[in-house]
Amino acid sequence: MSSQNINTQLVTAGRSKKFGQGAVNSVIQRASSLVFDSVADKKQATANRANGELFYGRRGTLTHFSLQQAMVEIEGGAGCYLYPCGAAAVANTILAFVAAGDHLLMTGAAYEPTQDFCNVVLKGLNVDTTYYDPSVGADIADKIQPNTKVVFLESPSSITMEVQDIPAIVKAVRAINPEIVIIVDNTWAAGVLFKALDHGVDISVQAGTKYIVGHSDAMLGTAVANSRCWEQLRERSYLMGQMVDADTAYVAARGLRTMGVRLKQHHESSIKIAEWLAQHPQVERVNHPALPSCKGHAFFMRDFSGSCGLFSFVLKKRLDSQQIANFLDNFTHFSMAYSWGGYESLILTNQPEELNRIRPAGKVDFDGTLVRVHIGLEDCDDLLNDLAKGLERIA
Repeated sequence: MSSQNINTQLVTAGRSKKFGQGAVNSVIQRASSLVFDSVADKKQATANRANGELFYGRRGTLTHFSLQQAMVEIEGGAGCYLYPCGAAAVANTILAFVAAGDHLLMTGAAYEPTQDFCNVVLKGLNVDTTYYDPSVGADIADKIQPNTKVVFLESPSSITMEVQDIPAIVKAVRAINPEIVIIVDNTWAAGVLFKALDHGVDISVQAGTKYIVGHSDAMLGTAVANSRCWEQLRERSYLMGQMVDADTAYVAARGLRTMGVRLKQHHESSIKIAEWLAQHPQVERVNHPALPSCKGHAFFMRDFSGSCGLFSFVLKKRLDSQQIANFLDNFTHFSMAYSWGGYESLILTNQPEELNRIRPAGKVDFDGTLVRVHIGLEDCDDLLNDLAKGLERIA
């Protein structure tokens, strides 16, 4: 582990003279073919093609190597693989460690495309998935089968934001079968608010589209693995043709440099707004990990170093379709959009039955409409005023 403060790491990681060629940022090296000056150079590059030697564009260029090195330094792994989006990172990380006849344990409140991948692609490959309630801790041991190869976590959970007791899960899994690969979707924590590998997780996956890029203008997935899993993850992801273009890698590396100050503002604003919502007469519950009302709050306080801008809250009443349209269509600062993690504030709604359809384990325990928000970098008072007017529209 580095002794540097995380904010210093975010600024300095992956910024060697080799990658910058004299510039502050890494060079943008776009290439398919990489030319060798001699047979000896070609042999050397071929021998070291998996270890940061320029070999062929699909293995990466200096631009990719710089971002990969930065992610390794920040998350504390043995290596980092880059993917064209977060869903690709999730899918290929799982695929690297399962085969026909194997079993996967998946949190029942995972990102919906992750569940779709299990239900369609893995099922077609004869890989069985069992979903578990995200609130399970050491009792996950009861769900491990002789052919279980992967346990997949996501903390906090998508939409409903439950925080998992990851240390207890890791301990229970290791006690039964230390060879099981434990993977976490660590996007909410941006790989820095929760140090997954320090807690015994094998691979930390992120949609770098969110906070790493930070400006809603590029798509990226990352997977940082420990030494036990890195080689297999790297080679199987390469065989699946996974890569990103140099320009996206450059944008992501540049995004890292400001991620610390952005996360600090997301943290401060989201907590202020969450606490305001918790006191609002129309709000039943606020699902923000930093608030006691969120399931797993104690685990958040123990394991996380801060919050991001994404959380949800539940209204006391269920809105009909006309009320939802009136609520969502008239915001000034909150836009409707999928994804999150950029500088802009976003808002979407879900009905309880919609959530139950995508929660094969651990159904929701509320009847009102759920509102998911991402708190961006706008002035916090402007956002509070916008939300107050929105709630007035449905009073």
